[in-house]
Amino acid sequence: MKRCRNRLYTFGGDHMSEKSKVYFADFRCFPMRENLPQRLARLIMTAGFGSIDMDNKYVAIKMHFGEPGNQAYLRPNWARVVADLVKNQGGKPFLTDCNTLYVGGRKNALDHIESAYQNGFNPYNTGCHILIADGLKGSDDVEVPVSGGEYVKTAKIGRAVMDADVFVSLTHFKGHEQAGMGGTLKNIGMGCGSRAGKMEMHSSGKPVVKREKCVGCRACAIICAHGAPQFDEEGKADIDINQCAGCGRCLTICPKDAIAARNDAAPAILNKKMAEYSKAVVNGRPCFHISLVIDVSPHCDCHSENDVPLVPNVGMFASFDPVALDQACADAVVAQPALPGSMLFDEACACNKGDHFKRSHPNSDWNVCLEHAEKLGLGRRAYKLVRI
Repeated sequence: MKRCRNRLYTFGGDHMSEKSKVYFADFRCFPMRENLPQRLARLIMTAGFGSIDMDNKYVAIKMHFGEPGNQAYLRPNWARVVADLVKNQGGKPFLTDCNTLYVGGRKNALDHIESAYQNGFNPYNTGCHILIADGLKGSDDVEVPVSGGEYVKTAKIGRAVMDADVFVSLTHFKGHEQAGMGGTLKNIGMGCGSRAGKMEMHSSGKPVVKREKCVGCRACAIICAHGAPQFDEEGKADIDINQCAGCGRCLTICPKDAIAARNDAAPAILNKKMAEYSKAVVNGRPCFHISLVIDVSPHCDCHSENDVPLVPNVGMFASFDPVALDQACADAVVAQPALPGSMLFDEACACNKGDHFKRSHPNSDWNVCLEHAEKLGLGRRAYKLVRI
């Protein structure tokens, strides 16, 4: 149990003998001492960022630029901190992400960059440029072998990510409707997959329509980028699985819960595939990981809206170990009280105590991703929290 000034935290590692270090700083700031960007920089450097050789090397900073309309994504100010630290060490930083499968502002590189600019991610704010890793149409990828992969033998990763000499993840830690939570491994694994890679990860999640619940509102057709929802004479929907990419957006958009995963194991398989894609990205080169537990929205920043955060803001975390980092962040969130007014207090949820992620997304278990990642040798779930 750790006492953090006026707030009590009970997060900690599990029972493995070896523990990875995860560094933590809360969001408290006092006049005339340091501001939040300075605090983040101090956290990163204390965690060992300065030990990475970046001199004259290309450094990919992987983050999510936010879907237009969403207000929960990380501000560009945070990215500026990381980019400046990279440049201080002689590196050449760039912000990066890959294109999406679904309708929205980030399906191709031109729209993706335009969306990033709208959300403030321009070189004047961030101190570096943006490269969309899988190119104009999401087809510029590299097939990377996954040693020990159970579901993925070669991952399809955006080329610019794999061309980088050093990889840094900057993650907005939050909930996720299919993975349970959106942490570092989600940011790396799903985020660095090209459009073909994302389709491979989602392929087990192709949905089915519960005909008796469908009201023919066509919300699923509006959100689908692939024309998979089809409608009969009565206006009832069906999903053409040959057209479906398995992205799951129709499941979350349906107002009547008429759409469900065809495969009950789909969330677990998705989580394991994300871990395997993460291994493809980080294996064999210097990596560092930063996660901000702030505005912990129940859904991904890929949504064009964001709901009330599930819990209060917690703080900043950094580590060389992405598995330990996700575990520490998850423990921190679960230890928090649920925020009144959030979906955790909805009548349908009736679940403002316990594991906030499992309560808000009962069909997904975020532990599966971490267990599989540890099995793959990506890191350890056991950690030692070091407060700065």
